Amino acid sequence: MRAAHHQAALVVDIQADFTEYRNGSLAVPGTDQRYLEKVVERTRQFQEQGVPIIATRDHHPPDHLSFFTNHEGAKFLDVIQVEDRKQTLWPPHCVQRTPGADILLPADLITTIISKGEHPKYDSYSAFRDDGGHETGLKEHLEELGAETIIIYGLTTDFCVKFTVLHALEQGFSATVLLDLCRGVTAEGTRNAIDQMRFAGATIVA
Repeated sequence: MRAAHHQAALVVDIQADFTEYRNGSLAVPGTDQRYLEKVVERTRQFQEQGVPIIATRDHHPPDHLSFFTNHEGAKFLDVIQVEDRKQTLWPPHCVQRTPGADILLPADLITTIISKGEHPKYDSYSAFRDDGGHETGLKEHLEELGAETIIIYGLTTDFCVKFTVLHALEQGFSATVLLDLCRGVTAEGTRNAIDQMRFAGATIVA
């Protein structure tokens, strides 16, 4: 199947643990029921236009490197050195086979699910590859669909959305970011992320 108008919608990490609506362990500000309704409504519009809907999800094992609980004496938002990279530490979230990992989009809207963060030793903010370079298969799937432009929105602006957008551009896709359907962890991080995405060549729709 070739993507309608050579587009695909990439809905990033709309999962229970990231939302206030589900009292998630890593709830992002502004992710109440109204926000989720807006995401679902816009996603349904894309589906009605024939645009394939790809949902990404964090899908961590319980012993994931990014959980502060897996490092003695560490706390939320500590940054540690791991080999040649820095790692921000988070509360346990989106653990495989737990309700916190649930995608909060109706199943009938989703064409494909792309899982990331499954390797215990590497985080994966990007939906294309993790910090160890392991690919998720998203690039190949988009190419199979014939998608040239990716419409990207979801959680969070300053982490998973940002890195997914930057990698999409790096892979030769065009990227459009729907900011009104994104939420960030911090205001400063969100502003910086928007600047980085715009500078890299993304189209930012407020």
